[in-house]
Formats: sequence, structure tokens, C-alpha cells
Amino acid sequence: MHTTPSSPIDVPQIFPAVAPLARTTVRLHPRPGSPTAEQSSVGGPLLWPADEAWPMCDGPEPGDHYLDYPGEPAAPLVPVAQLLAEDVPEVPFPAGTDVLQVLWCPFDHDPWTSPRPSLRWRRRAEIGARLHDMPVPDVESDPAHVPNPCVLDPERVTEYPSWDLPRAVWPQIEDTMKRVAQETGWEYESDLAVASGIKVGGYPGWTQSPDWPVCGCGSLMDHLLTVASWEFSRGDEKRWIPVEDRPAMSGWETATTDDHPWSTIQNPTGLMLGDVGGIYLFVCTACPTRPFEYRFDCS
Repeated sequence: MHTTPSSPIDVPQIFPAVAPLARTTVRLHPRPGSPTAEQSSVGGPLLWPADEAWPMCDGPEPGDHYLDYPGEPAAPLVPVAQLLAEDVPEVPFPAGTDVLQVLWCPFDHDPWTSPRPSLRWRRRAEIGARLHDMPVPDVESDPAHVPNPCVLDPERVTEYPSWDLPRAVWPQIEDTMKRVAQETGWEYESDLAVASGIKVGGYPGWTQSPDWPVCGCGSLMDHLLTVASWEFSRGDEKRWIPVEDRPAMSGWETATTDDHPWSTIQNPTGLMLGDVGGIYLFVCTACPTRPFEYRFDCS
């Protein structure tokens, strides 16, 4: 179990202007493990039909991946996440499906110099014979773009916007933000607003200005999934490190080597997207087929 510490600040009471903007996010809390294809996971094996070709990426046309890698013409996509409806029912599954699979090409692509994701929606009962061995990542893949296999421990947390805070609301809470920080040491943006780490729903973990995609139908897309480089970073100590992990975090402020226990708590997937960035997936819930887009940003 992983539990996000409760906030000592009653956000709806102290910041009433943001109360209507509350959203629930599902922190997935990936941790190194040996997930099976029957489980929700990050970086684990997928429930893949044996008679379905594994997706390959040959790069953006007319060229190939950045820096002309890989040397061969195509590279297999790598599993990023598998989410089952019984574990994360908050995922907006299309009618008749109960499995979401996220894969991506581990090489950098336009327009953001980042991995390029792909989604699969499935109905587990209809998969039939299953593929037992996933293709190995291309030998030239950046290891920091291939997530380590992790089991999940989903937890629901209430979020409030920071980067996505409407412009008209900022003046209403700015003075209160400063007063709360001075009196309690708790910062609205880093401690009380958007949860860090890999998560479903809620607000994207932007590090730059928001860039929400609009579907071809004209609807603003919904945030589906944030794939973050780290589960938390410096400055997140007050709120976003789970209670159960805190004893192992002792001394992390001064640790200088990667073999300190905090490294696998902070970065269990081994991902590094740009400069501690994230990839954000969006879907249109107004369209039954759930068309999707993605964005990438980093600090």
C-alpha cells in the first residue's frame, strides 16, 4: 500500500475559488516487480493476441528517427503501461473494452523530440490465444526510454490546478497563497495542487505552459495519463512521497550515489524523458472511438 500524506490545509475552505476545479487523479505508484500479462503494470508484458502483429515504428516520413537511429528500417514499440478496468475504472474505456495498453517508440520523434506513443483498447475476454514473448527493444534504444517492469498500487487523490488555473482565479488566491506559505511553509503549487508521478486523470503534470489538444470533433480532450520521469523531485517532500516510503528516504537529501534506496523509490521505472519531463496522453470522451493525442514537456 502507498498512501499520499493528507494535506494539513483545507484547500476548499482556504482557497474557495479553486474548490469547483477539484479533480480526482489515480496515482499508480509503480514499484519494481515482476508483473504478468494478467496484471496492470508499467513496463510489464501485455495481453497481446498471438495472431496480431506486434507494432513497429519506422520513424516519421520521409526520414527516420532523430540522428538516423536506429540503423535498421524499423523498431518494435515497447510496452509502457497496461491498465485493467478492475484496477483503474476511472479510465474512460470505450464501450465493450476493459484493457488499455500504452506503447511507444523509444526513439525521439517530431514534434517534441520525444518517444511517440500508441494506444490499444481491448476486451480481455475476446483476446483468445495470447503472445507469450514480447519483442525485445531495439538494441539502439535509449534505456531511459524503456520503462523497467513495475507493479502498481493505485491510489485516489484530489488535485487542484496549478499551471491550469484559470487566469481569472489567480488574483483571487494569490495573497492567500503567500500568507499560507509564510504561516505554514506549505506552497499551493508544489504541495497542495497537482500530484506528481505517473497517474491517470486529474491534471497533467505540466512543467511548461499547458497545451491541451482539441479533437477533430471540436471537443477539448481529457487528460488520460501522465507518464512522468520521476515519482517526485526535490521540493515534493511535504506531500507527494508516500507515507510508507518515508523511512527509506532518510538521508536522500545528501545522497550522492545511485545505490541509495531512494533512487528506486523516486525513479522506479528508470525513465528519463528529456530533462525530467513527462509525456501526457489525452483522449476525446465525446467520441466513442476515443481518438487520442499526446504532448511532451520538460523543465
